[in-house]
Amino acid sequence: MSTFLLIAAVAQEAERKVDLLSPSGGLMFWTIVIFVLLLVVLSRYAFKPMLAAVEARERSLQAAIDAARRDLDEAARLLAEQRASLEQARGEAQKLIADGRATAEKLRGDLLEQTKAQQQEMLDRARREIETEKVNAIAALRREAVELAIAGAGKVIERNLDSDANRKLVEDFLGSVTLGGKA
Repeated sequence: MSTFLLIAAVAQEAERKVDLLSPSGGLMFWTIVIFVLLLVVLSRYAFKPMLAAVEARERSLQAAIDAARRDLDEAARLLAEQRASLEQARGEAQKLIADGRATAEKLRGDLLEQTKAQQQEMLDRARREIETEKVNAIAALRREAVELAIAGAGKVIERNLDSDANRKLVEDFLGSVTLGGKA
């Protein structure tokens, strides 16, 4: 029967109207006490570790941001160095190309001068050879003329003269005579 009484007491209690908006002093007191106790326990055991974890997370995030900024600055510096190096390499390449062109132009000029000098030398040598051949041809013609003159004179006179003396006489005569206006 005690269970029955207990059920009856709970039913009576349930029948009583509970007004949640009306203040109850005992309920308020215990609510404040529990809140203060919970606040002290949470501040001592929960808030400090949570705040420490949040601060550690903030420090690690700030460190990551700082590292990212340093990396970005380093990347910008390296990019500037790379661009400067590239510009320097371009300048050097342009200088090498210009030097190569100048060297090629100088070599071309030197070769052209050398070729002209060789041509002039060949022309001079050809002129000398022509002059030598001309002198030799004139001398050969003189000898031939002397021989023909001696042969002709010998047949006209029909007497045997001293051929060396006659040759000397005709050579002297022909030496005094000019061929084509030249001696």
